[in-house]
Amino acid sequence: MSEFAARRKRLLDAMGDGVALFPSAPLALRNQDVEHPYRQDSDLYYLTGFDEPESVLLLTNQHEEHSAVLFVRPKKREREIWDGPRAGVEGAVERFGADAAFPIDELRKRLPDYLGNVDRLHYRIAKDSDTDSILFDCLNQLRRGSRRGVTAPEVIIDSSVHLHEMRLRKSPAELATMREAAAITEEAHLRAMRLTKPGMREYEIDAELIHIYRQHGCERPAYESIVGSGPNATILHYRAGNRIMNDGELVLIDAGCEHEYYASDVTRTFPVNGRFSDAQRAIYELVLRAQDSAIAAVKPKATLEEIHAQAVRTITEGLVDIGLLSGDLDTLIEEKKYEPFYMHRTSHWLGMDVHDVGRYYLGGKHRPLEQDFVLTVEPGIYIATDAEDVDERWRGIGVRIEDDVVVTRSGAEVLTAGVPKTIADVEAACR
Repeated sequence: MSEFAARRKRLLDAMGDGVALFPSAPLALRNQDVEHPYRQDSDLYYLTGFDEPESVLLLTNQHEEHSAVLFVRPKKREREIWDGPRAGVEGAVERFGADAAFPIDELRKRLPDYLGNVDRLHYRIAKDSDTDSILFDCLNQLRRGSRRGVTAPEVIIDSSVHLHEMRLRKSPAELATMREAAAITEEAHLRAMRLTKPGMREYEIDAELIHIYRQHGCERPAYESIVGSGPNATILHYRAGNRIMNDGELVLIDAGCEHEYYASDVTRTFPVNGRFSDAQRAIYELVLRAQDSAIAAVKPKATLEEIHAQAVRTITEGLVDIGLLSGDLDTLIEEKKYEPFYMHRTSHWLGMDVHDVGRYYLGGKHRPLEQDFVLTVEPGIYIATDAEDVDERWRGIGVRIEDDVVVTRSGAEVLTAGVPKTIADVEAACR
């Protein structure tokens, strides 16, 4: 709990005088009265480690005794028989470090006591309609009490302004967890390479990935796995389907576990039969060169735009070399002639969310990287089966290579370096 307490203190220090509210993620129905598996809101979990629904965290530095208050579901035996044990009000204090805790049904009644005569409220409006309604009623109640010397907050600030900047820079404990997530994901990708063979269906490989995640105690994948074989590898967000993987095809797997609420995000592309064809090898080696050059550009003060530009230049140059593009390199890049083959960005932030929080621009300019930022580096080339003016031998080839990278004091550490990606290592892993 010391990690969560330290985060709350840092946020309160950054906020200055004021109160912050963080509601839990809502329960979501899957069908009729069956719910989707629950996952806590990342902001609330980041500050508490509390993973139950129907809860709200209140942080304040304007109360004499309470700086962290949790509103939670009370213990209720008849519901716990169905849904499992709850921390309850007592557990919120004893196990999760709250200074005080109350039943969630008392939020409407007690909120005015914490917001009265407070100038600034940190809250993300329009994210949770139920909490919005309670908060707006509270503000109206406080405004009506102005004759009695009670005032409502004059300023409402998006709570993500300070918190998401904190989440962008990872602590040593967070990086340790992300290394563990990377190691589990490495094992899953290795298992996929080892077991894949012609005649299997894509969903069988997805099942093998989940097997490893669950074997290591991960509650869920970080996102729905992409397992695309043959022409499906050219579809960026294709989900594992029932297509049979054939001899001579590639399979692209974009998959990672979520370990203790931290995501891993890795893509590897390999031959179903264990050996690249000449055309597949040429495209694969080009994507790998692009990724190597992009990772080499990761360092403090570099920007994601510079990393992307490096990948674009390498890919465009390679597409000219193999005859898929022709013309002056700089002109091709300026006119984005590479986009039919490489249409997405190279990087995004990574952390508790697979596309993690944190601003990409500061003052209208691309944000410089800083030590302990974590990002992905994931160039790719995708040649559709119906691509016009493309030699038939290239059609239907899709390759993406993605790793998780942490910015160090002088360069970068690849958290997922253990997942094979050279031609020789990939083919050996497939054998």
